[in-house]
Amino acid sequence: MDPRKNNLPKEFILSRLHSLTGLLIVIFLFEHLLTNSQAALLIGDDGAGFVRMVNFIHDLPYLQVVELTFIGVPIVYHAIIGIQKALYGRSNSFGSKEGSRPYMPYTRSRAYTFQRWTAWILLFGIIAHVALFRFYLYPAEVKEGSGRLFFTRISFDSGLYSLQDRLGFSLYDTAAITEYKDALNKELGQQALVDQRKKEIEGGGLQYNLEASELGKQKAKSIEMGEFYQGLTKRELEPNQVILVTNSFGTSQLMNVRDVFKSPMKAILYTIFVAAAVFHGFNGLWAFTITWGLVVKQVSQRRMLKICIGLMFLLGFLGLSAVWGTYWINLRS
Repeated sequence: MDPRKNNLPKEFILSRLHSLTGLLIVIFLFEHLLTNSQAALLIGDDGAGFVRMVNFIHDLPYLQVVELTFIGVPIVYHAIIGIQKALYGRSNSFGSKEGSRPYMPYTRSRAYTFQRWTAWILLFGIIAHVALFRFYLYPAEVKEGSGRLFFTRISFDSGLYSLQDRLGFSLYDTAAITEYKDALNKELGQQALVDQRKKEIEGGGLQYNLEASELGKQKAKSIEMGEFYQGLTKRELEPNQVILVTNSFGTSQLMNVRDVFKSPMKAILYTIFVAAAVFHGFNGLWAFTITWGLVVKQVSQRRMLKICIGLMFLLGFLGLSAVWGTYWINLRS
């Protein structure tokens, strides 16, 4: 017998890997939306649950390796195979005017079509989401003694004053940054004069004066090279923007989420994004259970469909609560 006849087709293996990576993405989606919902649903705790969870994840060892292996690679692979299916898959839930495509108004036919539509929404939505939160809004980080400080740029509103006291962060506008720089320059300049006077008392002479003067210039110049100052000036501020400084990564991300969803237009776009994600994820989960033979009988398939629909609405509620509740309900002031 030719052993090659027992080999699985390449298309079959790629399709099964596509299904498995989809399962990993659904698990991540559940964790992600559950974490985000804590910024809104636990009204009165100022997003403490969100902050704890984000800090826990941020402090995991080898986090970048974990993110790349279990999130990045599965999403990229799933997207590549999904694009091929979206391009070459033929929808039959709406038919065609010329009659080349039969009209099959069945629920599963429509679900197949919606799965392809939401795939395109997610493709562009995930790219935009990662670019926004993982790069554009990602806090700058500097060391301060044995701890760390995080700097993030947000738009100013009066509610930040009360949140500042409760969440423990500082705000710097352009004037405050300039004032900070001038104060440090003055402090270092005074220290240079003290050093200069000390050298004069100890040994005197022009050489000591020149050394002290040069030392003062170097210290003043080091202000602009200092890590804290770099954190404050890493991103250029526009009018009505401030730099938020905190020793908690979770707090900086919480305020980024609040700042983004403060915009009704962004909240609407994220509503579409979340709806597409939960439908695509749990319709895919139902297909996964059938593809892998976890549910075989029709009665079991119907029950699993109800479970997936229930999970879809649950995750949709968690996701949309974060979108519309973080700023407008829980953290407006």
